[in-house]
Amino acid sequence: MRTRLLRRGLAALLTAAVTFGVASLAQAETLRIGYQKYGTLVLLKAHGTLEKRLAEQGVQVQWTEFPGGPQLLEGLNVGSIDFGVTGETPPVFAQAAGADLLYVAVEPPAPTSEALLVPKDSPIKTLADLKGKKIALNKGSNVHYLLVRALEKAGIAYSDIQPVYLAPSDARAAFERGSVDAWAIWDPYQAAAEQQLQARTLQDGTGLVDNNQFYLATRGYATAHPKVIDAVIDEVRSVGDWAKQNPQKVADEVAPLLGLPAPITLTSVKRQGFGAQLISPAVVDAQQKIADTFYQLKLIPKPLSIKDVIWNPPANLAAAH
Repeated sequence: MRTRLLRRGLAALLTAAVTFGVASLAQAETLRIGYQKYGTLVLLKAHGTLEKRLAEQGVQVQWTEFPGGPQLLEGLNVGSIDFGVTGETPPVFAQAAGADLLYVAVEPPAPTSEALLVPKDSPIKTLADLKGKKIALNKGSNVHYLLVRALEKAGIAYSDIQPVYLAPSDARAAFERGSVDAWAIWDPYQAAAEQQLQARTLQDGTGLVDNNQFYLATRGYATAHPKVIDAVIDEVRSVGDWAKQNPQKVADEVAPLLGLPAPITLTSVKRQGFGAQLISPAVVDAQQKIADTFYQLKLIPKPLSIKDVIWNPPANLAAAH
């Protein structure tokens, strides 16, 4: 009896070990990408070139859509995705919250693809008029820094406005109802509000922010799979180079995927930055300034060191760029 029980126990352990091993292998062979309803990753997903390239490395691709950068980086933090793209501010909030992430690439600045909008008939005419007003935004998103910089320009303290933290769809509903006075938002939501609601641009990012888009990965995945990360960046760069030369084709292709009219999508495409590159020291400095600003405002709990979370690819991969 003891022998039979021992054998059964060993068999159960062996089965569990094999099952765990297969599950772990399956996870290791899948790159889980988080994307948003804009940007180069939407185009890359539609083209399918990444799947073909990574298949050569035995890697499958799984895509998950998120409503904004903070939500995407929460997915990165809890381990539901390995790689994704966000604006400038979400990685700062995520790093402050303890996310073990790495910046792996950046798109060129796109300051006009985010803005502070007001209703077409709003009495608000200048940034100074925002004092005491309710402003909708996605907390920790790229537009959070735009709002901070715009208030600085107007000489208004952050404490002198009423931030209303809402995801884009909820923020648009609040904006249409008139329950907020202004809306800090990015494309394509920005272009949709401009064209469908005749929303007026009070201030875009010009002269205030770069509005870089960053590609990020978990430290564990980037460290274990540098060739996969390098292939993704290369494919992003390739499709971005094509997009720069073919904005109308991009709009026609992406509009149905976004569920938006082609004219709105075309506006967004023309304002976007294309051409992913590895992170330069100048970009690190700019991102450090953002982190320092949010710490000084007590919107994040501790000072951060951005240079500590920059991906350093192996020498043979770095040389290729």
